[in-house]
Amino acid sequence: MLSRLVIVVSVVVAAALAGHGLIPALGGFTPVLESLLPWIGLTVPVLIAGAAVARSTAAAAAALVPGLVWAVMFGSTLFRTPPGGPSDLAVGTVNVGVRNSASGEAVRVIAKDLDVLAAQELTRGGPAAKQLNKMFKYHYPVSTVGLWSRYPISETEPLDVGLGWPRALRAVITTPKGEVTVYVMHLASARPGHTTTRDASLARARKLIDADRSKRLLLLGDLNTATTDRGMRGLTPPLTDAQAAAGDGFGFTWPAEFPVTRPDHILFKGMTATEAGVAPATGSDHRAAIASLRM
Repeated sequence: MLSRLVIVVSVVVAAALAGHGLIPALGGFTPVLESLLPWIGLTVPVLIAGAAVARSTAAAAAALVPGLVWAVMFGSTLFRTPPGGPSDLAVGTVNVGVRNSASGEAVRVIAKDLDVLAAQELTRGGPAAKQLNKMFKYHYPVSTVGLWSRYPISETEPLDVGLGWPRALRAVITTPKGEVTVYVMHLASARPGHTTTRDASLARARKLIDADRSKRLLLLGDLNTATTDRGMRGLTPPLTDAQAAAGDGFGFTWPAEFPVTRPDHILFKGMTATEAGVAPATGSDHRAAIASLRM
């Protein structure tokens, strides 16, 4: 009985990993499951233990199948080496947490070595905004999101990503190596069974990116969409995920205490990522995503 159970579960897990994109959305449950996809690999040791208890060679062989599928899908992520080399632009994005009284200190630590920082869940005139205004000469806040830069900001525009009010922005930063178009976005939240609004805001984000003909482009923000979520289709590509290109590991950012997924993203085109990672953000329930880019 145990042997048969291990074999059946192994087949189901392997199929879910390899064919998750073919599973219907089921009212939003499947995309949320996809956000946790790498963690499904934890079932493999349990299945192997079950096979050992059952003393079944067939069950043990079956238990290895989802392990092999997981290794093919995610193994390279664990052993990836950042390309390194010279970089021209250090960027980051952080959801500071709307109730975070320590957000000023959090952004100070994150931003000290950055050229560009995007922030979400800002309170106008709050500690995060005040601290960043001291550290960066140029800034452009819109509602609860904002952009800070060591280089001039122009062509600023508030954006509505389908939420009925501006929770995104577009701007152009003029660096010594040329212009970079920057989008900062905070898309709608996604919860099991409730992804309709998020999906609509994600579709709007895709349209904005598709319509932009900028040579160099950055999309920074809390997209409430994991790297493994089907919602990222249409954004990566045409954009490249900095963590996938130059990060060490999965780069999970949420929840801050024990991150299990990555809703915070640095996506780009027209540049090369040399390094990417995650930084703590004191008091927020998110960690910050950071990356270095060569223009």
